[in-house]
Amino acid sequence: MTTYTTIQGDTWDMIAYKVFGDETSMIQIMNLNLDYIDVSVFSAGTVLQMPDVTEVEETASDLPPWKV
Repeated sequence: MTTYTTIQGDTWDMIAYKVFGDETSMIQIMNLNLDYIDVSVFSAGTVLQMPDVTEVEETASDLPPWKV
């Protein structure tokens, strides 16, 4: 498992897009970081756990075609 260190102004969807190129991955990121679930906009320096790429790919393939 890897980590991501936030910069000022990061949001869940922005982080998902930066790391995985897809905003829908934010759900997996949020589930791994429940201590920060109430944060909407991050300050700099928060270290978040990131899901493995295979976990993200499996979830994306479960989506209907109009959501992919």
